[in-house]
Amino acid sequence: MAFSPHGVVHRSTVTGRRGMIASAHPLASLAGLRILMQGGNAIDAAVATAAALNVVEPYMSGMGGDGYMHIYHAKTGEHQILDYMGRSPQAAHLDLYADPATQRRGPKSPIVPGACGGWFEALRRYGAMDAATVFAPAIEYAEQGYAVTVKNAQFMASNVDAMRQYPATVVNYLPNGHAPRPGEVLAQPDLARTFRTLAAEGAQAFYQGEIAAKIVDYMTNHGGLITAADLAAFEPAWQDPIHIDYRGYKIFAPPPPCQGIQYLELLNIMEGFDVAAMGHNTAATLHRFIEAAKLATADRAEYAGVANPPTAGLLSQGYAEARRARIGERARPTGGERYTTVKRANEVLPGDPHAWMRTECTTHFDTIDDAGNAVAVTQSLGAGFGSAVVIPGTGVALNNFMYWFDREPQSPNVIGPAKKMEMCMSPAQVWDKHGLRLLIGTPGSYGILQTTPQMIMNVLDHNMNLQAAIEAARLKATSPGVLVDAETRIPAAVLAELEALGHEFNRLGDWSAMVGGGQGIMVDADSGSFMGGADPRRDGYALGW
Repeated sequence: MAFSPHGVVHRSTVTGRRGMIASAHPLASLAGLRILMQGGNAIDAAVATAAALNVVEPYMSGMGGDGYMHIYHAKTGEHQILDYMGRSPQAAHLDLYADPATQRRGPKSPIVPGACGGWFEALRRYGAMDAATVFAPAIEYAEQGYAVTVKNAQFMASNVDAMRQYPATVVNYLPNGHAPRPGEVLAQPDLARTFRTLAAEGAQAFYQGEIAAKIVDYMTNHGGLITAADLAAFEPAWQDPIHIDYRGYKIFAPPPPCQGIQYLELLNIMEGFDVAAMGHNTAATLHRFIEAAKLATADRAEYAGVANPPTAGLLSQGYAEARRARIGERARPTGGERYTTVKRANEVLPGDPHAWMRTECTTHFDTIDDAGNAVAVTQSLGAGFGSAVVIPGTGVALNNFMYWFDREPQSPNVIGPAKKMEMCMSPAQVWDKHGLRLLIGTPGSYGILQTTPQMIMNVLDHNMNLQAAIEAARLKATSPGVLVDAETRIPAAVLAELEALGHEFNRLGDWSAMVGGGQGIMVDADSGSFMGGADPRRDGYALGW
């Protein structure tokens, strides 16, 4: 797969030979690149990028959040998923969330933060540098401050009302009494001190030491649920990825309860259509994609959260063929992104993958080095600034992932104690028989599971270069019924043709962060050089050398 010249781009493509970082903020990409240029490997660079994003994209991810890291280690040939999703607090029960607002924001909304433990575990197993070196760029940004971008300011301003409810959050992010404006310098001295503590003492400081004590003290005094025992029990988990074969490529994702299984099933369904011949963003292609997405969503909501999910059945070619046959000429309603018991007339329902079983499954960034080590990471705080709670004296914003549990008692993903949830974060790697070809992923909540396959299909089916594949107009069908969110760079005539088939559209404008913010890195099969792509819908930036 040589780099394609095809596709419309609004910024220059980025290439490199010795290493590359593609992340959601230029300073975070620079942090990772600095580590590579100092002799670190792609794993060191990934952790440096993650730590820097904690500072410069603080509303999306950080050590108070959770995520997944897909690492390919060139020396050992190991493909490993590092799952650093925490569990719900042991005290979490459905009856504590009678007010849905407590699930969305505030001290009852976080699960156990896993990012800090995940970063240290990645360094322990595969890193080449110590934590102090890897955290140095993030500490510099936090102590000295960084100049807020236009998109930084927009995201921060949209969360001001939630942040104003918590004094430490105001101190950390609203030091002048308002959301920082473009060009203002935002320093985070408490966060810098926390990074210095972690660099000296390791993850134990977060889960059993002084930082843990501050988290537990806040929870105890403000009605939160996380306890010292919850923090001490956290352990990141190493897992084997799951994969499908798509047009001669292997596409990897984390296993359930990660929801990446949804886009793998979706791609299996789409493989039965001649997508290239139907054309990019035509009514024929988009109708089939939307309906395939509904089928895969129904299956994911039914099965991803159960014990021993029927992964092999869901990803089998026979099951994909059976589901593909359910796609008709008209739009059918979907129950939406969550498990439901009340169904609409003619709603897309889950299938039964058990008959196909056999022995044998929100920010995003990617890093790669010249030795072939490669990392794809998706991690998040949940909503903007997560719970909106910053633990006083730490600069740590806690996630609100309790919101991603269901309130429906019959759902396999219902709120419960010490429970792992279904999670839409799902970094992808694409390989052919000769090696790695693509690292890619996106933020976007449940939209991740539709944005990711669209970007992959843009590369594999439509032969776009990576930057064009990320920039191309896209859509997502995550709302109940037949409503589809769509960017209006999809031609009006195409949307009208789809409306005639029964689809309804929420027109998002030409460019919308509602359909994610993809980042990716491609590897040239002949030269081994890299091409980076980053999404202008947010602050995405790729850097190589």
